[in-house]
Amino acid sequence: MASAEEKDVSSSIFIEETAAKPVSLQGLAFAAGFFFSFRLALPLLGIWLIGLEPSTGTAMAIGIDLLLFGVVCFDTDFSSRAVFQRLAQASTFRWVLAFLFLSLCSLLWSDTASIVNSLAYWIGLAADVGIVSLLLCRESAFAESQSLLKGFIWSTCFLALIAWIMPLRDDLRLGDELYFNANEIGNVCAFAIFFAQYLARRNDGKWRIPALFLTITLVRSLSKTTIIAFFISEGVLLFCDRSMSRKTKAALISLALVLTLVFWGLFEAYYDVYTTAGNQATTLTGRIAIWLYALGAVFDHAWTPWIGHGFDAWWKVVPPFGNEQFEARHAENEVLQQLYAYGAAGIVVLAGIYGSLYRQLRRLVQEPTKPLLLCFLLFIVIRGLDEAEAFDLLLPLWSVVLIGAITTERGTQSAVMAPQNISPELSSDCNF
Repeated sequence: MASAEEKDVSSSIFIEETAAKPVSLQGLAFAAGFFFSFRLALPLLGIWLIGLEPSTGTAMAIGIDLLLFGVVCFDTDFSSRAVFQRLAQASTFRWVLAFLFLSLCSLLWSDTASIVNSLAYWIGLAADVGIVSLLLCRESAFAESQSLLKGFIWSTCFLALIAWIMPLRDDLRLGDELYFNANEIGNVCAFAIFFAQYLARRNDGKWRIPALFLTITLVRSLSKTTIIAFFISEGVLLFCDRSMSRKTKAALISLALVLTLVFWGLFEAYYDVYTTAGNQATTLTGRIAIWLYALGAVFDHAWTPWIGHGFDAWWKVVPPFGNEQFEARHAENEVLQQLYAYGAAGIVVLAGIYGSLYRQLRRLVQEPTKPLLLCFLLFIVIRGLDEAEAFDLLLPLWSVVLIGAITTERGTQSAVMAPQNISPELSSDCNF
């Protein structure tokens, strides 16, 4: 049996790598992060460039996901006991496995339109978790995590550039309504901004220009809920984070004011379109109708309040809403989506994932990334009031595994930052 000292040392995934050497770019992890963002536009690019059917583009994304998982497996040393011991210590990882198990079992009773397609979506979801988990089990786990985030950020910058050159929609928003819409663009930009802020606080590169470009793209996307959630969470960060200098806070507030003034005319024009010519099913009134349907459908059968309708039991199953026959992809609320899909069991798992992640973040001590990650979680919660994902969580399972691993603490001390790498400005305790 391992001694207490050995267990204490093994509980930290990244201390040794951080203290020993500078972060080096890991190609496989960078490719994984790049793919996690870029696949959002694969169906659209498949249509544009080679005339593929949308379903073919989706199948291609899942195929690349599985190929990447196979490459990671081939490049992983499974003979090391640490492969499974490291992640098993994070309670968030166990909750993620519970979600995957529940969603897989739910295929037995799911009302899905196609069990084969649904199983393929689930396999892709599990492959994401497998890729990140195996990368984090390596000796270079710290570098792997940083490289994955870098790949995600640069891929998102590329997607943002694509969004800017796409034809403008009738409602003035960026993207394509069916295959790469404004909400997806805004959300992936917000994620990349938070990841860039995380790397900046780790003193790993200069990310001001990418973060500025992504912030402008986020505002220009006109994704209402995402913009509101992002600026509320960033506002809380500015107010509560004692590690941030007053000069930096003043610069960020000034940037927010400038962006508001620059895009004010666009906001007004969009509001006119939204209130006069918009699809009623996508307005707040339409959202309420979808919420009421999801809540009422929980009691369709004797078992649905407890185990729900199953994985992928909404799309092409729930009738269209409104006179425009709007087909909702999900319940437009994360709690209702999990309740509809998995009943009370889904709510327990959802609370377990976010609750364990929150508790783990709260335990971090003298960690400059602590308030940032807490505000990232706040962003997810606010956005979840008006958004959801058809298969995954708003905080994707792969990112839950990643954040849970990089914040695994040793006692009351942070396990994500070695003292040698903390700049004097960021080393102050952050009460949040």
